[in-house]
Amino acid sequence: MNFSKIAHYEKEYADIHHDTALNVAEGVEDQPIVNPYFTRRKKRELSVDDYVAGILSGNVPVLSQAITLIESNNPEHYAKAQEIIERCLPHAGKSIRIGITGVPGAGKSTFIEAIGGMVTSLHHKLAVLAIDPSSERSGGSILGDKTRMESICHNPDVFIRPSPSAGSLGGVARKTRETVVLCEAAGFDVIFIETVGVGQSETAVHSMVDLFMLLQISGAGDELQGIKRGIMEMADLMVITKADGENIHKAELARTQFQSALRLFPVPESGWHPCVYTASSVTRAGLEEVWKGVESYLEHTEKNGYFQINRNRQNKYWMYESINEALRNSFYRSPVIDERIGEYEQRVLNNRLSSFVAARELLELYFNRDKK
Repeated sequence: MNFSKIAHYEKEYADIHHDTALNVAEGVEDQPIVNPYFTRRKKRELSVDDYVAGILSGNVPVLSQAITLIESNNPEHYAKAQEIIERCLPHAGKSIRIGITGVPGAGKSTFIEAIGGMVTSLHHKLAVLAIDPSSERSGGSILGDKTRMESICHNPDVFIRPSPSAGSLGGVARKTRETVVLCEAAGFDVIFIETVGVGQSETAVHSMVDLFMLLQISGAGDELQGIKRGIMEMADLMVITKADGENIHKAELARTQFQSALRLFPVPESGWHPCVYTASSVTRAGLEEVWKGVESYLEHTEKNGYFQINRNRQNKYWMYESINEALRNSFYRSPVIDERIGEYEQRVLNNRLSSFVAARELLELYFNRDKK
């Protein structure tokens, strides 16, 4: 093939047709994807005064931002959050705090959605603090409780805040306690704390609520083995859920069995004998009776003084918990410990040092860090 002749013919063709409409236009240059005239406005950072004013006025977006500060691991955010909490504290403490737990599949979120709608119809403002379990591998959480509470998530009298457990004890720790304070300052007078599920987290929830509600289902085998005795002893009120359709008879039978079992337990310090109810989140049957049970319990404990005794005990408990957490954070953030902890860890793994000796020596390093 003679390439020189081909090139010659192409040039001849171009010379003949350069004035015709058959020529291909060069087109325009590629335009930038982003508008060159667009300028991103920097969002104004709220001051502590802005946060406090917004929370006290019931501004939900500001409340959400303040809770985000509480959940942040940034030391600057932590300091700011503590100042906000301190200023909101005089306006808190005027709510009913209810912990809700139950075995997986008991319908905790559905129950909260159903009874939450009824609570707001009684002219209450409801805050739902839903603890979402975090993945042990990735650390991520779905935080999908709002999607499961469709009927109340758009209610202006309801605030739903899903939070990741982030590896803490069942997802309930100081951050949840501080979030309760902000929600109370924002005017929410009923607060539900939904736990991850039956486990160690119930102890932490019990230390921050006025009433502990346990949800149970029927037809799941031996009813009295369905949940640990320790959890049952903490319950102030028990609800057998999904009591509708063909399950009504089973739910009533479970209620009788649990009520009989609760009579075997010693009377709690509150002097209240826990009651068992049946309810359906679908038909709304039994929800009114459950809420009347809540009101009866609160009336009983306020009358005999246990309500305030319990609150005072909780305040003391969380003081010591805050001290423990502050010491723990200070230890791991210490430059001296950060520099040596990897070395000690390796010595423990190589069986050159016991875990207990390594811990003792690291603590000595930490407490003697400022000594010359």
